[in-house]
Amino acid sequence: MPTRRTALALLAGSATALALGTAPARAHARPFGRYGSPARRLDRATLYVDARGRGDHTTVQAAVDAATGTGRTLVIAPGTYRETVDIPADRTGLTLVGASGDPRDTVIVYDHANGTPRPDGSGTYGTSGSATVTARPAGLTARALTFANDWLRADHPDYTGTQAVAIKVTGDRSAFHDCRFLGHQDTLYADSASLTDFARQYYRDCYVEGDVDFVFGRASAVLDRCHFRTLARTDLAGPPHGFVFAPSTAGADPHGFLVLRSRVTSTAPDGYFKLARPWVPSSDLTAHPMLTVRDSHLGAGIDTDEPYGTMSAGFPWQDQRFAEYRNTGPGARVTVPANRPQLTASEAREHTPAAWLGDWKP
Repeated sequence: MPTRRTALALLAGSATALALGTAPARAHARPFGRYGSPARRLDRATLYVDARGRGDHTTVQAAVDAATGTGRTLVIAPGTYRETVDIPADRTGLTLVGASGDPRDTVIVYDHANGTPRPDGSGTYGTSGSATVTARPAGLTARALTFANDWLRADHPDYTGTQAVAIKVTGDRSAFHDCRFLGHQDTLYADSASLTDFARQYYRDCYVEGDVDFVFGRASAVLDRCHFRTLARTDLAGPPHGFVFAPSTAGADPHGFLVLRSRVTSTAPDGYFKLARPWVPSSDLTAHPMLTVRDSHLGAGIDTDEPYGTMSAGFPWQDQRFAEYRNTGPGARVTVPANRPQLTASEAREHTPAAWLGDWKP
């Protein structure tokens, strides 16, 4: 049976090896494609990253550190960048671009988990600290990149903190186009900087995979035309294998997760996954998680009788803001109406990207 890292590489495509691979041969002659080069720079605001040394920097973090000010662009050559990246909040308007245009070619990956000990002996990384990439600035845009966390439960059977985040996003007006997010538990952390900061985020034509709560957080996030892939777990004898969404929307925020024109597929047996469960964190017991899934195709991996679960006693999913509208596919069948709250046509008119994003048009 392949290891998780091998599986990630296979899912990402043969051109990219997440653990040790090299950049695809087709990218060697012009590592930055149509985006220029250090010798033919598009403008002064553009920096080039290439692990082979043909850019301004060989690591993404070094380029982030150099990209001071507002409105900078990082063009990242194909390759595997095994590092953690922390983007400070003052890098407003930053754009990260995978130079080839194919997100499978440019991969930022690391393998920290919640329970991984910090090297200075100060404890473990925790969920937020496990993130391969932490994106804090407002106005961040990313295109054609893969963000991954390839930490494996099988390698650390003694760990209880198995959350392993590929990316944590907290900035308002953060947009991701044609990106891939690979991991197991807590892959994509769509969050905000504080309880009173209703961070708007937009994900378009993205691919997200995982098992437990692999899209979670309190952002006002629109996930449009995305593909969510649930992964089978060999460490469990039966269902449920996990949950796709785990919103933790602040009680005062009128908008949580809006999923539309998307699809959910699975490598697990039919009915082994729940669509969602609410996350009410101990740091915010006033949270009122919100999720709308509409006009999407739900595959057979979703449990139709009980598509939602409860994470914490005292905060049942029925008390949260969960709803569906006009979904299709075997996982969307309404077998127990009380367990599948549906929007009316009039309510659905309020659950749109325009309502979520307001005056921002990503």
